[in-house]
Amino acid sequence: MRTKLLVVLFALLGAATAVAGPQIQHWTTANGARVYFVAAPQLPIVDLRLIFDAGAARDGKEGGVALLTNALLAEGAGGMDANQIAERFDAVGARFSNSAHRDMATLGLRSLSDASYLEPALETLVAILTRPDFPKAAFKRERNRLLIGLQQRKQSPGALADEAFYKAIYGDHPYAAQPHGTEASVKALDPQRLRAFYQRYYVGRNAVLAIVGDLDRAGAERLAERVVGGLPAGEPAPELPPVKDLTAAVEERIAHPSQQTHILMGQPGMRRGDPDYFPLYVGNHILGGSGLVARLSKEIREKRGLAYSTYSYFRPMRRKGPYTLGAQTRNASAGETLSVMREILDDFVAKGPTAAELEASKKNITGGFPLRISSNKKIIDYIGMIGFYDLPLDYLDTFNAKVEALTVADIHGAYQRRIHPERMATVLVGGAE
Repeated sequence: MRTKLLVVLFALLGAATAVAGPQIQHWTTANGARVYFVAAPQLPIVDLRLIFDAGAARDGKEGGVALLTNALLAEGAGGMDANQIAERFDAVGARFSNSAHRDMATLGLRSLSDASYLEPALETLVAILTRPDFPKAAFKRERNRLLIGLQQRKQSPGALADEAFYKAIYGDHPYAAQPHGTEASVKALDPQRLRAFYQRYYVGRNAVLAIVGDLDRAGAERLAERVVGGLPAGEPAPELPPVKDLTAAVEERIAHPSQQTHILMGQPGMRRGDPDYFPLYVGNHILGGSGLVARLSKEIREKRGLAYSTYSYFRPMRRKGPYTLGAQTRNASAGETLSVMREILDDFVAKGPTAAELEASKKNITGGFPLRISSNKKIIDYIGMIGFYDLPLDYLDTFNAKVEALTVADIHGAYQRRIHPERMATVLVGGAE
């Protein structure tokens, strides 16, 4: 009897923790870095991620500078070359990562929490973060790699569609530029420009540090000070300009010798923390974000067999990220596919979802919530986002409740306010129909 009671108690505890978000602790260091910490003692591992407002939106006229600056950090630092840096991480089983996107640039580290492994890994990370060398040989190698990538993108219909789509919906906004820059802008870069970019944006007040792992609060505070304490305070990056809505429909067709046509259609969507985030998010889940059961897939793929891949998604950023509907189809079917896509969007905006569609989406989204926070990596993804975009600390705790509270009228109203089928930008890249 006692055994059965314990089983029931553990099951109830498991159910309770499955829907609760991780407990996020937050503080600010002396030099202005914002720290977000979740204790996870179940595994002897520490994950940390540094996020700087140093993405391609800060490139200005020097396209590619954010991407190259981030890439060069681990190519030489503190007198070590790239091989020595990699060997130091390998020697203690640590994993280092870095990347740059439109909104942000990141550095990440995963290490065992035992001090004999963690301390050497942190020492190497701090050298990368605070003493990058920007060696000329590495700069030339990485710049050449970027230039080769730019040439390869000219042969990719998907890449061409993506570039034209961002230009069509963002115009002269910083989001219009591609993170990899252009051939002319990349060739104009040099190590001094990268160092200047680093000195401006890789500073305390422009940084968010997310920590998840086998530490208590005091240990996390010491780690944070160790990692970011040596950065100059500096200043946060200035506010990005607002994104303007499209005022008219735009369509661009780009000829490409491919057997399939890539179709992208969309508009500026929403930002992180947007008041319409949840109705738009759940509405899109019904329209095109839930795979084969979404309306777009049912109508375009299942019923008509026009495209194997069709989808829609929001990409919220600091300012309005794109709302994108897309498909890949045979050249001969491009016109019909685009027509059906427009009809489906028109109908959804005009009428909203059905009650049955909303109920099914709620179950799918809330039922999958435990999987979204089922590992340290997933948790650090979330708390990094919460910190960088200044979202409420209870964002994960209230996520399911906000989804459950939505009505058909909420989603219908949000789509009518925010989505404008008559003012969409459309890009098609492929061969003749």
